[in-house]
Amino acid sequence: MAKSSADDEELRRACEAALESTKQKIVMSIRVAKSRGIWAKTGKLGRSHTAKPRVIAISTKAKGQRTKAFLHVLKYSTGGVLEPAKLYKLKHLSKVEVVTNDPSGCTFMLGFDNLRSQSVAPPQWTMRNVDDRNRVLLCILNICKDVLGRLPKVVGIDVVEMALWAKENTPTFTKQHTNLQDGPVSAAVEEREMKVTVERELVSQAEEEDMEALLGTYVMGIGEAEAFSERLKREVQALEAANVHAILENEPLIDEVLQGLEAATSCVEDMDEWLGIFNLKLRHMREDIESIESRNNKLEMQSVNNKALIEELDKLLERLRIPSEYAASLTGGSFDEARMLQNIEACEWLTNALRGLEAPNLDPSYANMRAVKEKRAELDKLKTTFVQRASEFLRNYFTSLVDFMISDKSYFSQRGQLKRPDHADLRYKCRTYARLLQHLKSLDKNCLGSLRKAYCTSLNLLLRREAREFANELRASTKASRNPTVWLEGSVGSNQNVNSADTSTVSDAYAKMLTIFIPLLVDESSFFAHFMCFEVPALVPPGGLANGNKSAHDEDDANYDDLGIMDIDENDNKAGKNTGELEALNESLHDLLDGIQEDFYAVVDWAYKIDPLRCISMHGITERYISGQKADAAGFVRILLDDLESRISMQFSRFVDEACHQIERNERNVRQLGVLSYIPRFATLATRMEQYIQGQSRDLVDQAYAKFVTTMFLTLDKIAKADPKYEDIMLLENYAAFQNSLYDLANMVPTLAKFYHEASESYEQACTRHINVIIFYQFERLFQFVRRIEDLMYTIPPEEIPFQLGLSKMDLRKVVKSSLSGVDKSISAMYKRLQKNLTSEELLPSLWDKCKKEFLDKYESFAQLVAKIYPSENVPSVLEMRDLLASM
Repeated sequence: MAKSSADDEELRRACEAALESTKQKIVMSIRVAKSRGIWAKTGKLGRSHTAKPRVIAISTKAKGQRTKAFLHVLKYSTGGVLEPAKLYKLKHLSKVEVVTNDPSGCTFMLGFDNLRSQSVAPPQWTMRNVDDRNRVLLCILNICKDVLGRLPKVVGIDVVEMALWAKENTPTFTKQHTNLQDGPVSAAVEEREMKVTVERELVSQAEEEDMEALLGTYVMGIGEAEAFSERLKREVQALEAANVHAILENEPLIDEVLQGLEAATSCVEDMDEWLGIFNLKLRHMREDIESIESRNNKLEMQSVNNKALIEELDKLLERLRIPSEYAASLTGGSFDEARMLQNIEACEWLTNALRGLEAPNLDPSYANMRAVKEKRAELDKLKTTFVQRASEFLRNYFTSLVDFMISDKSYFSQRGQLKRPDHADLRYKCRTYARLLQHLKSLDKNCLGSLRKAYCTSLNLLLRREAREFANELRASTKASRNPTVWLEGSVGSNQNVNSADTSTVSDAYAKMLTIFIPLLVDESSFFAHFMCFEVPALVPPGGLANGNKSAHDEDDANYDDLGIMDIDENDNKAGKNTGELEALNESLHDLLDGIQEDFYAVVDWAYKIDPLRCISMHGITERYISGQKADAAGFVRILLDDLESRISMQFSRFVDEACHQIERNERNVRQLGVLSYIPRFATLATRMEQYIQGQSRDLVDQAYAKFVTTMFLTLDKIAKADPKYEDIMLLENYAAFQNSLYDLANMVPTLAKFYHEASESYEQACTRHINVIIFYQFERLFQFVRRIEDLMYTIPPEEIPFQLGLSKMDLRKVVKSSLSGVDKSISAMYKRLQKNLTSEELLPSLWDKCKKEFLDKYESFAQLVAKIYPSENVPSVLEMRDLLASM
C-alpha cells in the first residue's frame, strides 16, 4: 500500500511555512480532493463538478489556559506553493457526514453551524482510501473531545467500527504468556513501524474487554450459520419447558386464588342487587324534586314578569301623561317675551313626547295599543293648535314691527341728513322668537312657508323705503355740474376745452350707496337664512366682511352686529349644503329684496346724465363688490350687482355709440382739409377715461377704445376718398396728428399702443404714395424711360436694349437733356408743390427729407442702369445730385 500523505514530512513543513504567521501548531496535514458535485448512481461526479486538489491542515493554538483548534484548507498557487484558501474553527463543527452515494466510502462532508448561506451545498472532501479518511476523522473527533469537550454528530459511519479500526491501527504493546518453564517473554511493536497514529481511543479499555467477551460468546466462523440456528432453537425449547414446569408446580396456589375470586363475585352480585334498589328509589325522588323545582320556577318567573310589566306600564303611563302647565302653554298661553321661556319648554316637551311615540324610541308592541294611539292623536292635536297659534302671532308680529318702523320718519333719510339704515333693534326683537321658529320647524316644517312669506313681504317694504329715501337724499345732496355728452361732434371748435368739470362726487355718491346697502343686504340675507331655519352654510363667516372692504362697518359696529344668530341652534354649523334648501332660500330672498334694484338703477342713470364717463369708475366699484361676494346664500345680492354692472355697461355703451355717431357725422360735412376735429378730441377723451379707471374696468375702456378708433379710421378713409386728389395728404396729416396726440398714452395703454402702430403704418404708406406722385409729376419722362428699360430686361439681354425703338442712345440724351437740364428748378418746383397742399406746416421738414431720399434712391437706380446699358454715355453722377439736394 502506498504511503499516506499524512506521514509526508515535506508536506507538513510546507503547511507550517504557509501558516507561519499564525503561530499555530500543525497536528495533521493530508492531501484531499475538493468537489461540490453529487455522486450519481455509478459513483462518478457530474461533469460540472470537477475535483480540485487541496491540502487539509489541522492545527491548534494555546491561548492562556484554553486551546483553540482550526481546520485550514490550502491550495496550490501557480508556482506550486501552498497558500491558505479557507479557515474553519472546529468549535463550530456540528456534523461529520460520510457521503453514502460514494461506493468507496472515501468522501465526507463537514457541517459548520456558522456558515452564512445554508442553501449552498457544503464542499465534499475525497480521500485516497478509507484509511486516510479514518485518520482525518479520528484526528478531528479526538481534538473535539479533548479541546472542546464535545463530539459533533457523526452520520454515515459506525462509531464502534471507527473504534475497532483505531485499535487495530494504534501502536500497542502485547504480552506473550508461555509455559512457566519457558519464563515470561514480552515483545513490543515500535511506534515507528505503525502506519497510523491515534492519540486517544473512543471507548475505555474496560468497555472494550466487556464487549469482546460478549461478542466472543457468539463468534463463529462464516460457515457455521446452521449450527448457530440449531443452537438457538435448542435454547428456546429449553426456555419453554422451564416455563411449563414452573406453571405446574404452582397449581395449588392457583386453586386458592380461584376460590377467593368466586367468593368475591358472590358478594359483588349481592351488592349490585342492593344498588339497583337504591337507584330506583333515588330516581323516584329525583323526579319528585324536579317537579317541585319546575313549579317553583314558573311561580318565580311569573312574579318577576308581573313586576317588570308593572314597571313598564308605569313608565308608559308617565310618558303618556301630559303635564297641565305644558298643556296650558300649548293651547292658550301668551306669546309675550316674558312667557317665551315657558313656551319654549312646552315645545321641547311636546317634541320629545312625539319623538318618544315614534318607532325607534317606542317598542313596536306598544304601537297598536289603544291608549298609545289615543295619546298620539291628542299630542298631534296639541301640535296643530300650537303651530296655528304661533304662526298667526308671528305673522302679525312681523307686520306690526315693520309698520311701526315705517311710521317713524326718524328711521329714514331726510332733507339735509343721510341716515344709515339701522336694523339692530329689529333683529334683537326677532331673536326673541328664533328658538320658537326652530321648534316650529321640528313640529311642522310646512308652517315655515307662510311665515317666511310674511317676513319677506313686511321687510321688503322697509328696505325699499329706506333705499328710496337714501337714494333721493343722496342725489339731492350731491353737488356736481352736468357735463355735455358731446365730445367728438364736428361742429365744436377744435380748440374748445370740453368736459373740464370735476364730477368725482357722482361716483363717490354711487360708492356710498353700495357701501351702505350691499353689506346691509348681505347681513339681512344671512339673518333671514338663519332666522328662518334654512339649512345652508353661514353667508358671512365670523369676523368676515360682506364686501371685502374693511371700512364698511367701522362707523357703527354695534348696529351691524348679527346678534348671535349663529347660536340659535347648536347644530347650525353642521348643516350641509342642500340644493332644495338653496333654491327655496333664493326664492325667499327674491321676495325679500325685490324692487330695491330700482333705486340703484336710478342712481346709475342720474350719474350717467351728469357725466357719462363716470360709468367707468362706477363699473370698477361694482366689480370690486362682485369679487367680494362668494357665499352661496347671497345669490340675490350677486344678481343685483351683476344687474348693476350690466346697467352701467349698457349706459357706457350708449355713450360710446353716440360718440361714434358724432364721429360718423363728420363724413356728411362739406369738403374738409387738414386735421379732423375728432382726432385731438379723442386724445382728450382717452386721457379723461384713463383717469376714471378703477379696479377691473380696464376691459370696458379697452373695448370703447377699439370701437372709437375703428370708427375714426373708417370715417377718415371715407372723407379722404371723397377727394382723391388730396386723399394721401388728408390721411398722412390725420394719422400724424393721431400719433402726436396719443404718444404719451400709447406708452402706458397696450390697446392704444396697438392702434398707434397701426396709424404709424398707415402714415408711412400715405407718405410714400404722396411723395411718389410729386416726384413722378416733376420727372415723369425720366422715370418712364427707366421703367421701360426695367421691363425689357426681363425678356432681352442688356446689350440689345440700345437697339430697341425709343431706347437708343439718342433717345437717352434727349430724355436727360429735357429732365435734368434745369434740375435745380425742378427740385424747387417739387418742394413748392409739396408745401402748397400741406396744411400742417410742422410735417413739411420730415416730408421733404423723405422726398429727397426717395428721389435720390430712384436716381441712383437710373444711374446704375445707364452705366450698365449705355456705358459710353455720361449723366450727372449720384454724388452731384446728392450735393445739389443737400444745398436745397
